[in-house]
Amino acid sequence: MEKAFAYFLSTLLLLHYVVATLAVTHTNITTDQLALLSLKSQIISDPYHFFDENWFPTTSVCHWEGVTCGSRHHRVKSLNLSNMALTGRIPQDFGNLTFLVSLDLGNNNFYGKLPQEMARLRRLRFLDLSINNFIGEVPSWFGVLHQLQVVTLWNNSFIGSIPSSFSNLSKLETLSFRFNSLEGQIPKEIGNLKNLRKLDLTRNKLVGSIPFTLLNASRLEILKISRNFLQGNIPEGISSLHNMKFLGIEDNQLTGSIPLSVFNISRIEVIAFTNNSLSGSLPNGLCNGLPLLKQLDLSWNKLRGQMPTSLSNCSELQILSLSYNEFDGPIHNEIGSLRNLQLLYLGGNHFTGIIPQGIGNLGNLLELTMEKNQITGSVPISIFNISSLQRLDLWRNNLNGSLSQEIGNLTKMQVIDIQKNKFTGEIPKEISNLVDLEVFILAFNSFSGPLSMEIFNISELRIIDLTDNINLSGNLPSNIGSTLPNIGRLFLSHLANHVGTIPHSISNCSRLTHLELSYNKLTGLIPNSLGHLTHLQRLGLEGNNLMSDSSLSFLTSLTNCRDLTSLSVSFNPLNGMLPLSVGNLSTSLTYFIAIGCKIKG
Repeated sequence: MEKAFAYFLSTLLLLHYVVATLAVTHTNITTDQLALLSLKSQIISDPYHFFDENWFPTTSVCHWEGVTCGSRHHRVKSLNLSNMALTGRIPQDFGNLTFLVSLDLGNNNFYGKLPQEMARLRRLRFLDLSINNFIGEVPSWFGVLHQLQVVTLWNNSFIGSIPSSFSNLSKLETLSFRFNSLEGQIPKEIGNLKNLRKLDLTRNKLVGSIPFTLLNASRLEILKISRNFLQGNIPEGISSLHNMKFLGIEDNQLTGSIPLSVFNISRIEVIAFTNNSLSGSLPNGLCNGLPLLKQLDLSWNKLRGQMPTSLSNCSELQILSLSYNEFDGPIHNEIGSLRNLQLLYLGGNHFTGIIPQGIGNLGNLLELTMEKNQITGSVPISIFNISSLQRLDLWRNNLNGSLSQEIGNLTKMQVIDIQKNKFTGEIPKEISNLVDLEVFILAFNSFSGPLSMEIFNISELRIIDLTDNINLSGNLPSNIGSTLPNIGRLFLSHLANHVGTIPHSISNCSRLTHLELSYNKLTGLIPNSLGHLTHLQRLGLEGNNLMSDSSLSFLTSLTNCRDLTSLSVSFNPLNGMLPLSVGNLSTSLTYFIAIGCKIKG
């Protein structure tokens, strides 16, 4: 009762202020012009020179760029200065624009607090102040602007709580506070907004639970409350929001089961519950009532049980993410009927069995991730016929067999990570067809045969990791510096048959940060040109037959590598005196340099 009375009193005082202000200030087209000229005077940066060419007192305000006047009262009705990169403040006399219906200052650099005089804009329906630098608490006087239909304040620096006075805005359809620093709870009074269609509170610091009263906003179509600190359960009666199209509550601290009623909202297109602590299992008939569903994202929760059946009924599905839960059992072959699927994320679970052949039917698939499961068998050849595929993550499973030469069909592939499996056979030469490949990780398998030179001719590669494939043989190409201009990490350790020398041209790999060539059969001198790799952070050459001159000049050259924090050349036939410093490495770390060598400190 006390809170209600306090709220009533504050609203009454605010209304009194507005009425009093209106009483003393008579507004007309002249005061409109003066208010806009006052705004112009507050602009301290105008990189597109908008005001150098506009808004002169000698011309009618109704002819100014960005200004629209009403045909009936000949007063300023609309002001649009969006996307101008303007820097400045909103002046107090801006409140004299009492016939203003639409105000769009979005995507500028306006700063400071909103002047209280803006409470006089009682005809305002559309307000966009997004992507600016406004500060302070969200003013409670918004509650007296009863005509407001759209309020967009996202990407500013507002603090404090969401004023409950917003519940007075019975015509409000869109309310967005996305990307601010608002605290406190979601006001229960929000549920009074019967015309609300979009509520976006993403990435704030809101706490508490999702208010049950929110279910009274029956016209709600978009609810985005991700990246806050909300707790508790998803309200059981959420299916009463039968107009819902987008339901996003990612990155919170929600617990409990997902209400089955969520899967009865027939108009819903996006369900995104990623990164909470939701538990329980999914119903087998999950897709029976979701004919329009395009995105189902339940990753990083504690969901368990088997993959639900009826997925084929979600025929519009484009994104399916069940990764990093506790799902088990097989991956159903019916998943191959989701012909619109673009992203399929199933990693970090306990799925067993084989990769179903039907996945090859997903002709629009861009990314397929099944890492960290217990999947067995070989990779179906049908997967290598998905020409749109850009990412394939199958690492840490129990997959076996060889890579088909059909892998060359994946000409748009950017990432392949199949490490920590039981793959055998040669690396197909057709890998050279993957001209967009950036990441190629085959570590900890049993690949054999020659170290395919085709790999070193894919110029976009940034990471190559073939570690611990002991049956691979061959050496680094002498022209590696020109064929891999973008390489950042090169891991070729524990290849028992990897022989030859370290080519001098590797110094041209200017972006290299990690170079691991340990425990191979490399011979010859360690080139001083390694010192040209100025971004090098980690260098591992231990366990080879590499040599240096008596002055260990290659170590001296590494003083150019200011980012170097890990160096090991132990267990090589090196002989000489250790320099005082190597990059950022102190002589206290010489164990990793000298052990197994004849190096003196």
